[in-house]
Amino acid sequence: MNVKQITYYLFCLILLSSCKQFKALTAADNSVPTKSSKPVKGKDVRFIDNISVTHGETTTIKQTTKGAATKLNNPYSNISSTPPSGDIERADWLQLKYAIMLDANVEKLSNINMLKTIDDWWGTRYCMGGSTKNCIDCSAFTQLVMQSVYSVNIPRTSQEQYNKSDRVALEDLNEGDLVFFGNSGRSINHVGVYLLNNKFVHASTSGGVMVSDLNDTYWQPRFQGVGRIKPISISTLVPIP
Repeated sequence: MNVKQITYYLFCLILLSSCKQFKALTAADNSVPTKSSKPVKGKDVRFIDNISVTHGETTTIKQTTKGAATKLNNPYSNISSTPPSGDIERADWLQLKYAIMLDANVEKLSNINMLKTIDDWWGTRYCMGGSTKNCIDCSAFTQLVMQSVYSVNIPRTSQEQYNKSDRVALEDLNEGDLVFFGNSGRSINHVGVYLLNNKFVHASTSGGVMVSDLNDTYWQPRFQGVGRIKPISISTLVPIP
């Protein structure tokens, strides 16, 4: 084999080798990557601050809004949403006011005359023998309440009111019953008118006309009994217009 033939064979070998490399490079450039079907473990991707996405499930995250209303100790947290009138805007403002004080639902405060009488005399100072807006004592106040609210006339003094009333058990207390107080072994020296929820209105020596609780540490040991002059008539209750 001469030099010319050897040169020709070498040239062919070089040419074939170059074609194989070019084909390999072309195949690599035109390749399309495929997505792996295997899930990535241990990863938690989060979007838009309210969706948590993990492989195989989607969970909505509840967000809290700043400034959102919180449950307060709303002074109207025990008032019914359907007052006697069927519309809370029509409910007498006195009902709302005293519902707070008496811890009662509005519909239980249907005796508007009672509420008006309490409100008119609220804070009137106490004085022995008094019976006016300048000052009033406890029995004069109960006498006034029974006459103006229930059209019932009762005696002037607390002892006389006790003597003239029928005894009533505590569990049978009704609005308008008289509640009597006195020191142990002594005569009756104080009286008030029962409202509801253990509350009674009276002319106190310390605070004038006010509402107190029968369970108060001052009044409880002095409590002597309940008196009823006559059954409370529904006709005395004034409905909301």
